[in-house]
Amino acid sequence: MEIHEVEIQNPEPVNVIVGQAHFIKTAEDLYEAIANSVPGVQFGLAFCEASGPCLVRGEGTDAGLRELAMKNALRIGAGHSFLVLVRNAFPINLLRALRGVPEVVTLFAATSNPLTVLVAKTGRGRAIVGVVDGEPVKGAESEAQMHERRALVRRMGYKL
Repeated sequence: MEIHEVEIQNPEPVNVIVGQAHFIKTAEDLYEAIANSVPGVQFGLAFCEASGPCLVRGEGTDAGLRELAMKNALRIGAGHSFLVLVRNAFPINLLRALRGVPEVVTLFAATSNPLTVLVAKTGRGRAIVGVVDGEPVKGAESEAQMHERRALVRRMGYKL
């Protein structure tokens, strides 16, 4: 087995969600879940089939994000994996809906940080074994930084 690092190409950057699912209707179901979660969300998604023609299937509301999602998915090449690129929404607004899609098995990442997908290659195929999300931890927050963090999420409207 070999482990490869696949750096997600994300030039803007936009938010990226990476997961695994299990059925050909996944691409359409993910599209519906995202489109119904946040009005005006712009996104592109790609789903890698694991049987039959083994194609990368794409959907989305933004052609550029759809194309970029498909390019990243082709580079990952792991069957039943999916990648979503999102603009005008935070992943926190989409994750519950994505987890509710019956064929979604797991979510590996939801971030706007630089993202590396760790892909194992075997004689049979490829699989996502994990992700590297952002940079290494540099220390623990101070009291002032804790208050700043709490104030930020309240300004954003995620806490009262």
